[in-house]
Amino acid sequence: MVIRVLFFGALAHDLGAGGTELDLSDNATVGDALLRLSEAHPVLDRYRTRLATAVNLEYVDAAHPLRDGDELALIPPVSGG
Repeated sequence: MVIRVLFFGALAHDLGAGGTELDLSDNATVGDALLRLSEAHPVLDRYRTRLATAVNLEYVDAAHPLRDGDELALIPPVSGG
């Protein structure tokens, strides 16, 4: 299956992109996608424990199953004043 991954905030800045497509096995979860992305982009490890994840505009956890065509958003913590 192929999903679309969106990067936001400092994560998008550090990766130099707003998103990518990811090819995963049919039974993949959000956690599987994060592992695959961190292998390709080690900078993601800095954010992994603090990322909010959403699939198709709904917040989910790492065990959430993915389906072909899903949109996975990776949202790092935001600070400011």
